[in-house]
Amino acid sequence: MAAGPTTAEKRGTGRSRGPSGRPPRPEGRSGLLRSSVLRLSLIAAGVLLLAGGTVWALYGSSWFRVERVKTSGTGVLTRAQVESVAAVPVGAPLVTVDTGAIEARLRDELPRIASIEVERSWPHEITLKVTERKPVLLMEKNGRFVEVDATAVPFATVTAPPPGVPRLVLDAAASPSLRRFDADRLLAEAVRVRGELPDAIAKDTRVVRLSSYDSVTLELARGRTVFWGSAEHGPVKARVLTALMKATPKAGHFDVSAPSAPASSGS
Repeated sequence: MAAGPTTAEKRGTGRSRGPSGRPPRPEGRSGLLRSSVLRLSLIAAGVLLLAGGTVWALYGSSWFRVERVKTSGTGVLTRAQVESVAAVPVGAPLVTVDTGAIEARLRDELPRIASIEVERSWPHEITLKVTERKPVLLMEKNGRFVEVDATAVPFATVTAPPPGVPRLVLDAAASPSLRRFDADRLLAEAVRVRGELPDAIAKDTRVVRLSSYDSVTLELARGRTVFWGSAEHGPVKARVLTALMKATPKAGHFDVSAPSAPASSGS
């Protein structure tokens, strides 16, 4: 009679076996591990090579270097003036250009610039986008004219007044207003009045005369005057003045200091 399986053989019947019917060898698992490590090493080496190539392309090659500067938005300033102050390092790697330093330099040395954007334009260009300040009032001083923008910033002195910009006359030296409002505040009030004038009236305005905080007078073309009063309620005064001038086109003097009770006189 054939002998039955031994106890050792019975224990072995529950083990998993490979294709040949034998349990997997420990060497097979080690081989898989070595293959994974090799694959990860190759990937890491590729990443390092790519990073190194990128760094070389940006910093060491001639592919991404500054070759030209493009300037736009200039009016009174010239492109040559702007680019001279900008001092963009032509020939340097584009990635190394300090755009913030260029912006600060242009704002500091060219106060006519209201804002400036310095941008990299790959692969070889730096662009300078200039926005110049526009004068809304002029202050005459020693035969020259100081330009003041819409934010009440005096930004440039010129020998000839720009056309269409009214002159500001501050007659507030003896005014009690100076005890409460300094010259800068009064200048801001005059700019505020100028900014709230209707376009048609603004074009006709030759002088904005400020005697005190609440006494602003406009001198218009053809000898007409407007007593504006303070800078308060500007939009309302602008609408009232427009209607008053249409209703009394031959008047020479208009008073909208109290917009609820406007008046006109003269011819």
